[in-house]
Amino acid sequence: MNVRASVGAVDAERLEIVGSAERLAAIKEHWTRLWHDCDALIFQSHDWISAWWRTVDTSQIALRIGLVWSDDRLVAVLPLAITRRKKLRFLEWAAAAYTDYGDLLRAPECPDAALDRLWTMICDRGGFDLALITRLLPDAAAWHVFAPGKAHGIKLRPNHRKEISSRIAGDWENGAAWLASHPKKTRQNHRRGVKLLEEAGTMQFRMLEADEPLGPLLDRLSTLKRKWLEQKARTSDLFDDGKSTLAALVDVLARAGILRLFVIELNGTAVAISVNFAQRDTMMAWVTSYDPDFARASPGMGLIVNYVQWSIDHGLGMVDLLCGGEAFKDRLATDVVTLHSVIGARTVKGSLALLADDMRQRLRQRHNRDAIQAKPD
Repeated sequence: MNVRASVGAVDAERLEIVGSAERLAAIKEHWTRLWHDCDALIFQSHDWISAWWRTVDTSQIALRIGLVWSDDRLVAVLPLAITRRKKLRFLEWAAAAYTDYGDLLRAPECPDAALDRLWTMICDRGGFDLALITRLLPDAAAWHVFAPGKAHGIKLRPNHRKEISSRIAGDWENGAAWLASHPKKTRQNHRRGVKLLEEAGTMQFRMLEADEPLGPLLDRLSTLKRKWLEQKARTSDLFDDGKSTLAALVDVLARAGILRLFVIELNGTAVAISVNFAQRDTMMAWVTSYDPDFARASPGMGLIVNYVQWSIDHGLGMVDLLCGGEAFKDRLATDVVTLHSVIGARTVKGSLALLADDMRQRLRQRHNRDAIQAKPD
């Protein structure tokens, strides 16, 4: 179901909420034009959202994509969806599970007032218990809508959920100079890993050519990731056997001409794979996995070192390791950016869930304080 509303005078903006696959498909050209004009990340593209929507179980998801039109020109897209988990309905970014940086698209001529009215319209439409807007960069355009304390829509406040993204940037002459700038132990560990792999067979680092088939390598990536997730007692439906979401999203990167897929092969078999993409003079590492059977050689770290050097040698200004506070990133990052989130309740059920979450956070903080105080000097 789609909802449209005229706003104010004849020349004012028209608001719309997209709720169907058919309407989503119909606005592709308008959305893509705005995406290009905004020089936005692939995460905010129509192709990314559509690929996600086509390949997930939509019985548990409802689209809530807000649009602002000026005559026949699309001037803003707020890509949201309602998902169900833990017996609650969450309003969040569309494709949130696969999107490292959430944001809206906005043309310069789109006024804040129109975005405020759009957010109010989405909130009034209902269908959710909690709005949880995550992974907001400090300079995200979405702060114009979701800044805590605004009077429009449901009341939002900062949430305790924070994530970090680690970046590598600097003035190095080449990739070799970047590696040489690291402590001796880091360089020795890298050489040790390479030596262990070379002792096991013929090792090769390379980037996949544009005309190489992606299917076999993505199957291998999913297999390795499932093995790693099982060892860590974790799950991710992106890598479930038989699911097509990973392939569909990687295809979006390939068709956009930004896919950079790196691999370390041992005797022709991939032991580490990283699905990256290059935008805004930045190499972004989206999905990475390695063969746990070769963990002693750290092929995942070796792959990162190699594609960072490749990126510097090919003139890119930054490598963004995207979301996640993994310890290995600390050894390489030159900068860390904190991503924030906001939350707000729309229903009594949502308010009770938010209250319970607040109580858990206070108890956790008290426990941490007590543990620190109990430590001997």
